[in-house]
Amino acid sequence: MDFKISKMSIEDLKSIKNILTTDFDNFWSFDILEEELECSNSYVIVARDINNTIVGFAGIKVILDEADIMNIVVKKDFRHHGIGSLLLENYSKNINLKTITLEVNENNLSAIRLYDKFSFDKLGIRKKYYNGESDAIIMSKQL
Repeated sequence: MDFKISKMSIEDLKSIKNILTTDFDNFWSFDILEEELECSNSYVIVARDINNTIVGFAGIKVILDEADIMNIVVKKDFRHHGIGSLLLENYSKNINLKTITLEVNENNLSAIRLYDKFSFDKLGIRKKYYNGESDAIIMSKQL
């Protein structure tokens, strides 16, 4: 399958508002994503399928030449098709960054495999970071 990457617009966000938590994940609400779109340090991109349907999105926060990955989310029925990799590669190639950092839920094995595939290093743990229950693994990559 071919997917097209582009910058997310407010119209894009509005188009997925009603399916954001059901078809993607409930990590980020519409209001939080809307705030990120308005933030000058945030870059949010979308992946579209051949029908121009949004099947994934990712957001980073950039400070100088460093970035924090805020999220990489793929529509549930499009997972395991390389969309997460495509979104991550887009940031690595198209923004002048030296370092990318993230935190990932210890239980999110698919995401951990993705970051391992891209040679992210594990730097540490944030205990009970997610809802006071699950640990966050802090990972980073020098570009």
